[in-house]
Amino acid sequence: VQLQASGGGLVQAGGSLRLSCGASGLIFSNYVMAWFRQAPGKEREFVAGIAWSATTTDYAGFVKGRFTISRDNGKNTLYLQMNGLKPEDTAVYYCAANRILTAARRYDYWGQGTLVTVSS
Repeated sequence: VQLQASGGGLVQAGGSLRLSCGASGLIFSNYVMAWFRQAPGKEREFVAGIAWSATTTDYAGFVKGRFTISRDNGKNTLYLQMNGLKPEDTAVYYCAANRILTAARRYDYWGQGTLVTVSS
């Protein structure tokens, strides 16, 4: 199984980025997908998750109204649209796959991460 995250970069506060995560080696439509992030010196935390059918999503409180998670099962790709970015959103963002939607870090598969840096 391979999850390849991309789309990170440097952006000014208030700006936007769109992260993508391409999946291979698994039946993508059978899996819940999620984004986590880890800032320097902090634990990895849940950002957003989406059920296999995309009918159910879940967001951490600190991103509600700013970030949108989506998926394209035909392209085996997960997305995270991030608007209104803040310096505290600076972190390495990881995509992950699991059988159930949970905010816990016990996901079956993890991508390598993509760095998002938000300048003030």
